Amino acid sequence: MFNIPQYIGPMAFGIKMGVILPGTSIVEEIFKTLQQGNQDGLLGDGDVLCITESVVARSQTNYVTVDEVSRQIKEKLSLQDTDRVSVVFPIASRNRFSLILKGIALAVPRGEVAVQLSFPRDEVGNQIISPEFCEDKMDKLLRENEVQEADLNHPVTKVNYLELYRKIIEETGAKANVYLSNQLEHVFEMNPQGVIAADIHTREKTRAKLSRKIPNCITLQDICNQGEAWSEWGLLGSNLSSNEKLKLAPRNGEDTVNKLQQKVREELGKNIEVLIYGDGAYKDPSSGIYELADPRPVFASTNGLGSLREGIKYKYLADQYHQSGKTAQEIEAILEKKKKEAVVQDSIEAEGTTPRPLEDILASLADLISGSSDEGTPLVLVKGFNKQ
Repeated sequence: MFNIPQYIGPMAFGIKMGVILPGTSIVEEIFKTLQQGNQDGLLGDGDVLCITESVVARSQTNYVTVDEVSRQIKEKLSLQDTDRVSVVFPIASRNRFSLILKGIALAVPRGEVAVQLSFPRDEVGNQIISPEFCEDKMDKLLRENEVQEADLNHPVTKVNYLELYRKIIEETGAKANVYLSNQLEHVFEMNPQGVIAADIHTREKTRAKLSRKIPNCITLQDICNQGEAWSEWGLLGSNLSSNEKLKLAPRNGEDTVNKLQQKVREELGKNIEVLIYGDGAYKDPSSGIYELADPRPVFASTNGLGSLREGIKYKYLADQYHQSGKTAQEIEAILEKKKKEAVVQDSIEAEGTTPRPLEDILASLADLISGSSDEGTPLVLVKGFNKQ
């Protein structure tokens, strides 16, 4: 049996599974793993099972080719081969955006693709140009030939994204115009026949501003959100796969998590919560990169996770009660009692705490454990993680 001492707090375990292939019943495969965990005494009431989005999408055969991406872009923006399309604020990523950009360029093979990159960083913190070079240029439009003296290499990957994106476009036969600007009015100067707001978290604000002058404007969420392979997130959350394919984010995730929760309750007698996670909401203090290239940390979750994690400030209260002459035993008793009481956020007991969505914290924890390098643990089981 898996016995946890009373003095152990919240903990999370990466759980290994076999390879999940397209067409696999993801609910059944995960349930088999949980059956083993239940036999070993690992599974308990109140546990949270976190499933990485990649295995869910793979089981759904949720892949699209670059040609399909191109076809949908051409259709949704009503583009001709010789048209100009502007792409606004994409992130700097080979994995997340390079194949999408190729699909955009293939939609106008005898036209032009104008890519406007924000600077000095994209919206998730990837450095595109050395900040020192552009300190006094933040409101300007900077073309590629005007920034050659700057460091254009990503500090981690060493990729020059202006050069990479230009080459991707030119290889399709289209003309490339890749430039740096933080001002949306520069898009209007390009006179495009269609615009794609390619940012992730601010996409609707960007689209709203662009649409005032260019109604023919879509976001990445509007592409591949219907058809044989699709996701309600469109191309948001997609990843480079193989053979000119993109793996989309999982679709109808609520159906998966609810079915699994019900099956565990009915067949194993355990009440657990389930979520499907993508990138964790974590900012690297060294590189400044904010990992959240997915539209959100959680693609789907069961109903028990739709709340904020709130609580009391232990260290603050311990200091206060100690100063008033309480013993360690008395302080512990008071804190245990307060844990069970409703927390008023502007009360002194909550001083210094910030309520955060419970599911986002769990997803970020799971992502840190499973890791971008993929440790072969597509499941993360979290135990003892209370709302306070």
